Amino acid sequence: MPGILLGDVFPDFEADTTVGRIKFYDFLGDSWGIMFSHPKDFTPVCTTELAFAASISDKFTERNVKMIALSVDNVDDHIFWSKDVMAFNSSTAPLPFPIIADANRKLATLLGMMDPDEIDRDGNPLTARCVFVIGPDKKLKMSCLYPATTGRNFDELLRVIDSLQLTAQKKVATPVDWRPGDKVMVLPNISDEEAAKLFPNGVTTKDVPSGKKYLRYTRL
Repeated sequence: MPGILLGDVFPDFEADTTVGRIKFYDFLGDSWGIMFSHPKDFTPVCTTELAFAASISDKFTERNVKMIALSVDNVDDHIFWSKDVMAFNSSTAPLPFPIIADANRKLATLLGMMDPDEIDRDGNPLTARCVFVIGPDKKLKMSCLYPATTGRNFDELLRVIDSLQLTAQKKVATPVDWRPGDKVMVLPNISDEEAAKLFPNGVTTKDVPSGKKYLRYTRL
């Protein structure tokens, strides 16, 4: 099945959107990017999702992340529906990110976004709730796939982006439920000697029954 895997170079493409025709790489520039698809305009869960995404768009901007949405609807429907989306937030401002029109499902099929269990009135499959995070190097850094019945948690997506951006710069990993400012974990392939040089705030190790010293923490 067509799709894209972690580490793959994300395809460049041209598409019609609510802000006109774009070339994806030109749209991203040197920024990070997040693309999120939804099944259908004028539907309840999708409206709540894009409304919340719009309400926190400044938090993505602060992280140098450009947002873009996608569904199988046409541009006119996207523009009309976006007024409902913003009205959900009691706002008359324009939607702060573009929506890609993919009525022929070409892009969604290429990216592996289709949900075979969700179909429209004509029997055509709809896009699932995909999320792709693309790095400045245009490679896929994170992907996740939700069914149509489950709305996403955009606060969690921000947390993931914080982790991705940190671990792209530092030789660390982030543990379960990590938040910015919490301790991070030293990578297993970093020796104690190298860790002492890399992390001047010190490294602590949690003892476990195996006796192996792999749970090493530091604070950046």
